[in-house]
Amino acid sequence: MQKSIVLLFLFLLPLYTYSFDIVEVASSLRQWTGIAVSPQGRIFVNYPRWSEDVPVSVAELLKDGTVRAYPDNQKNSWTKGSLASEGFVCVQSVVADEKGFLWILDPANPQFQGIQKGGPKLMQIDLSSDQVVRVYFFDESIAPLHSYLNDLRLDHENSVAYISESGMGAIIVLDLKTGKSRRVLSNHPSTKSENVVLTIEGKEWRISGNAPQVHCDGIALTPDKNYIYYQALTGRSMYRIATSFLRDEALSEKELEGKVEFVAETGAADGLIFDKHGNLYISSLEKNAIYILTPENILKNVVSDSRICWPDSFAIDQEGSVYFTTAQIHLGGNIKDPYRIFKIVK
Repeated sequence: MQKSIVLLFLFLLPLYTYSFDIVEVASSLRQWTGIAVSPQGRIFVNYPRWSEDVPVSVAELLKDGTVRAYPDNQKNSWTKGSLASEGFVCVQSVVADEKGFLWILDPANPQFQGIQKGGPKLMQIDLSSDQVVRVYFFDESIAPLHSYLNDLRLDHENSVAYISESGMGAIIVLDLKTGKSRRVLSNHPSTKSENVVLTIEGKEWRISGNAPQVHCDGIALTPDKNYIYYQALTGRSMYRIATSFLRDEALSEKELEGKVEFVAETGAADGLIFDKHGNLYISSLEKNAIYILTPENILKNVVSDSRICWPDSFAIDQEGSVYFTTAQIHLGGNIKDPYRIFKIVK
């Protein structure tokens, strides 16, 4: 594993602070994780099936603050025993691209009890017609029983999607033309939990006394499409790898592992996203904050606020404004405030 000498200096730098603020865009009494903002300003959210009470999986947020099932009620009507290939089983992420498509990632692992056979998929929807264009399915070699497809980034120049897998730890490389996918770095430390216990709002995050261990989660693609940055949720180390290596099927797994680069210790994070200027936004779980790692490799605190309660996923609109959800995952069902969407303002 290569370590950049330049990036190591990040450890020695102070944490700079911006004087940005956040404004609430929407709130919900139901838990959401992903957010997408289309070029036309339409906002979409998803609600993972982490409990029995999830009446809708994907929704469009309307201007009056209400939501409607998206793209229709039928896709959102899955129940146990239904065909997992037909509807949304447990959606974790939604992404809107510059070409006018919404991408919906369904790990099909409701309540983390194991995937529903035939369910793991990535759905592409044309936002001009609200019709499904294509569905990419992942078999058990790509999405094993205890896998959890988490987030994705799209590279249309090379017709590839990169997907993080947080249940067992891996990166999925999907060829958008052929539909062929590969599971890579599944045995490498960079995609694995660091076995840390997160402390959020002064309390250790535990479930029934055990500290959850979540693997490769946040994932981000540089504006030039040359690198994927990623890290485990229960970890504080960030890594990157050149996308040219991820696309190179001639490389053995061992050769690919040798291409991974350690970036820096940036703290525990869930969501990651690059803006067009090369700033990497990082959702800081233990600090109730949003950080950025600048192109000069300087770590900065964009905003800290008690309302930033488990910042989860990011989206960026046409004007470059950054949105994020709060998921309050550490509180289980005992939330203190509604789940929220915030917009970062200068």
